[in-house]
Amino acid sequence: MDKNDQPAGDARHRVAENLRRLRKERGLSQEAMAELADFHRTYVSQLERCITNISLDGLERLARALNVDVLDLLARLEAAVETADRHRQ
Repeated sequence: MDKNDQPAGDARHRVAENLRRLRKERGLSQEAMAELADFHRTYVSQLERCITNISLDGLERLARALNVDVLDLLARLEAAVETADRHRQ
């Protein structure tokens, strides 16, 4: 798929899936994740369900809380899983 052919909301879906995966890998509840990133306790749930958008500043706060690069939250899902698998080995 060409970059220009991506469906609207693709980045939002990537953030949602990567956030969920990274949070669970660290054994964090949504509430604990929100506390680490200094968000309201329901905000992480809304992000993971693609109900709300996140700002760049918010993305940076999540990345810091998860100890990852912002790009890890925006990674294509296949690439993110492959990277996670390599880190486990």
